[in-house]
Amino acid sequence: MDIVLRRCALLRLETGETEPERSVRIEGDRIVEVGGPDLRSDAAGELDCGGRTLMPGLIDAHVHAAITTMDLAAMERKPVSLVAHEAGAILDAMIRRGFTTIRDAGGADWGLAQAVERGLIRGPRIFFSGRVLSQTGGHGDFRPRFGEPPPCACGIHSTAFSHVADGVSAVRKAAREELRRGAAQVKIMASGGVASPTDPVRNIQYSPEEMRAIVEEAHGWHTYAMAHAYTPEAVQRAVRAGVRTIEHGNLIDRETAESMREHGAYLVPTLVAYFKIEELGKALRFPEVSLRKVRDVLDAGLASLELAREVGVPMGFGTDLLGETHVHQNEEFAIRSRVLKPLEILRSATLVNAEILDRRGELGTVAPGALADLLVVDGNPLENLSLLVEPEKNLALVMKAGEPIVNRLA
Repeated sequence: MDIVLRRCALLRLETGETEPERSVRIEGDRIVEVGGPDLRSDAAGELDCGGRTLMPGLIDAHVHAAITTMDLAAMERKPVSLVAHEAGAILDAMIRRGFTTIRDAGGADWGLAQAVERGLIRGPRIFFSGRVLSQTGGHGDFRPRFGEPPPCACGIHSTAFSHVADGVSAVRKAAREELRRGAAQVKIMASGGVASPTDPVRNIQYSPEEMRAIVEEAHGWHTYAMAHAYTPEAVQRAVRAGVRTIEHGNLIDRETAESMREHGAYLVPTLVAYFKIEELGKALRFPEVSLRKVRDVLDAGLASLELAREVGVPMGFGTDLLGETHVHQNEEFAIRSRVLKPLEILRSATLVNAEILDRRGELGTVAPGALADLLVVDGNPLENLSLLVEPEKNLALVMKAGEPIVNRLA
């Protein structure tokens, strides 16, 4: 349907300015014209924004929509059909919170993305990674320490979440398999993590040769690799291998941040996940070993943001929440606001994430040719970022590809 939005206070995140009395004309799923109150159109419908703020739809560059509970042991026992329905509910809630695009960092697949694209379930468009790539004993290896058969000669052990692959040939095969299955990018586990049972956070995972092979396979498909990494050593190994985005990065130092800048790498912090694990993890049956590890990265998170900004590392916006904690997605805005300015945070969730996804000019902006992913906010988030922390109160319109998902405009 063709539609015109009128009487908008247009938030131009490129310049940080708000332009009053703007109109936006949409044809199909695209913005075709941005003008003033005299913009003419034969569109079938009009929406009066009443002077409210119009801004691009939000992008979350690190989610796990298909991890539907914090009880990871229970997650392993769930049938895939149940997980798909639970993920659909999670995605529906995400788009209602204003996130019109997400990058899934492990677990979602082509089928879930297609269900959204075909309108079978409602949610953000999904750039999915499919199964993550992990070494034996790495952050994607959730096998218990005992009771498993010896390693197989093929070099790959696969689950719904990961390929545990060792050696250059094996990681090439694993990366090719996920790219064949439609992955938008390849996810590498380059250091230890919180959720996995056997690897300390400060582990360095995958050799330079293995990592370069994965990156090479991604480049062959004209895409990129993203890497879970916390420590300076793990981050530097990843960026030297050509990894494009570093996920988390809580423990980076100045030398590492400078290396990221020099290699053109992005940082995607995910601070809200650690706060929610600390606050709610025990009650939600998050593994005890993981609860003990979260302190290793929680306290350093805000400092990594300040360092990245000071050095000039571009920062995307991610959340990394699991299961029952997805409802706290928008609290990432409040946490970052302790050290960053509203414009920096808003750009990370729109313009920077669009660059990460190779969709500059198409996502994260309000301009002719862009997808009509739009939010109308009761107030100006540039002046009061907390408006986005409570989207159910403050989002008057959520539109994805020209279709109103939430419409409270009276």
